[in-house]
Amino acid sequence: MGDPLHTVTTMPTSRRSGCPFDPPAELLDARRHGPISRYPFPGGRPGWLVTGHELIRSVLADQRFSSRKELMQHPTLDITGMEIPAAPPGEFLLMDEPLHSRYRKPLAGRFTARRMRQLTERVEQITADRLDAMEQAGPPADLAAGFAKPIPAIVICELLGVPYEDRDLFQQQIETFLSGEAGDEELYAAYTATQEYLAGLVAAKRAKPTDDVLSELTGTDLTDEELKGMSLILLSAGFDTTANMLALGTFALLRNPEQLAALRAEPALIDGAVEELLRYLSVVKTSMRTALEDVELGGQTIEAGTTVILSYNTANRDPERFADPHALDLRRQAGGHLAFGHGVHLCLGAQLARVEMRVAFPALFDRFPTLRLAVPADEVDLRSETADVYGVKSLPVTWDR
Repeated sequence: MGDPLHTVTTMPTSRRSGCPFDPPAELLDARRHGPISRYPFPGGRPGWLVTGHELIRSVLADQRFSSRKELMQHPTLDITGMEIPAAPPGEFLLMDEPLHSRYRKPLAGRFTARRMRQLTERVEQITADRLDAMEQAGPPADLAAGFAKPIPAIVICELLGVPYEDRDLFQQQIETFLSGEAGDEELYAAYTATQEYLAGLVAAKRAKPTDDVLSELTGTDLTDEELKGMSLILLSAGFDTTANMLALGTFALLRNPEQLAALRAEPALIDGAVEELLRYLSVVKTSMRTALEDVELGGQTIEAGTTVILSYNTANRDPERFADPHALDLRRQAGGHLAFGHGVHLCLGAQLARVEMRVAFPALFDRFPTLRLAVPADEVDLRSETADVYGVKSLPVTWDR
């Protein structure tokens, strides 16, 4: 196991130059020392950083660890003495049972693998429309803005019944509070505007239901406040994560031409390729849990009230779980990765994200067989590690007409 008392003093804010797809060096170093390290939170509260695949799975499956927002420390800010409010109604990612199930159960049947596969034809049409627009405008193009972001934005907005004319505004607001770059004032303004919009949308669906998930939910016992919070979670999670997987995944494939060539030669590789890209990129980098009682973990006692940081990107590069973990290998059996989490909080939209990626990647490379970066790889503008979701800010590409 190595030294179980290794200490990580600060969460890294950048990745090594020339290694945009690898986790920060400090986290990889921590994993080399063992699957769990001490992490003193700002203000001096003791905590832990878990970097090993097996230990993270065990935490995510253990109800002695809480997801409640009000119990968490902050990884980079001193919140000693501050009273942290509980998550607003409906925002179930930051809740435990029974509230978590109250919100998740009505959604689970609407996001099954079967129902998501039924969306394939619509995803294909949306993807083709974006490719048509790129082709018509001609090279160069920003793949993030013209392709990766619009596809999941349109899909999730259609699922929730957001009017077409409001989608660009939604996309912009969600990016603002997930990019990690907005100031406090801008962040608050975007969050408030989104909340106000969703309140109006819920009221409109309740008054005049249409053919969408949000309208269906108005027929349950969920309140308007609860539906507003649930909608915010669905819009945020359904857009930003997949958008960054599509853009960063394209970047990774262009930087690994032998893997891209294999995918082009064998279209049947796409299902496994999506799982491997999810493992390799791990755009949702971390989550946190707080122990509700003393718990033994990796030979250490996690005392009640202590927060642990779970590093998904090092777990998905754990050499004890994945051979040659830093290689992108589309033929790898990458099942068991933690890109969508694990346990009761396993990502509700996992099947939707898979459908979007299985459609979008082959369509993109079929349409533009000469697609390549339009700038040197080290000039691609990457999101900071402070962002909730890792990815690129823009991805300049070009192709032969």
